[in-house]
Amino acid sequence: MTVREAYGAIAGLYINLFGTPDKVHADDLDLIARHLSGRVLDLGCGPGHLTGYLHERGADVSGVDLVPEFVEHARATHPGIDFRLGSMDDLDVTGVDGILSWYSTIHHPPTEIDTVFTGFRRALKPGGTLVLGFFKSDDLEPFDHKVTTAYRWPVDTMMARLESAGFAEIERQQRPAEDGHRQHAALAVRAVS
Repeated sequence: MTVREAYGAIAGLYINLFGTPDKVHADDLDLIARHLSGRVLDLGCGPGHLTGYLHERGADVSGVDLVPEFVEHARATHPGIDFRLGSMDDLDVTGVDGILSWYSTIHHPPTEIDTVFTGFRRALKPGGTLVLGFFKSDDLEPFDHKVTTAYRWPVDTMMARLESAGFAEIERQQRPAEDGHRQHAALAVRAVS
């Protein structure tokens, strides 16, 4: 089953569990709001809750997702925002100020992640910001995610991959496993080359 099919099959449940900003940790919302403004792409936007959050804070934000059910929900919930069905793997845009990729690269195998990050870098203008949320661990490892295989990354390893793609670190955030949630990490990085 593809990522698109897997999320499509549980779209309603996912939207109920995660589809509003109040389901997002306050520290994560703060990180996102601090680092993303101007013309922003929310790649792997899911039901559009963080796209809407950025829009409410003045960003000229668009959402992109693979899953038709998510895009339909996002359009209905946030009618003033541009949501498109598409993939972060084939971006055809340049000159954006920011990219939000909140847990949307977790299903990319380590052999594919560098290509994704290079695409993010091409889409951003020089000095543009990427905010990336992901599952953290001490070792790079796959695990059985409820939807389809996902990957946990050491923060330094993820940062090294981002540096290779032309990014420099601005800020990192880490949180231990709590309340039934896995370890969390986020990186805010700037496009430098």
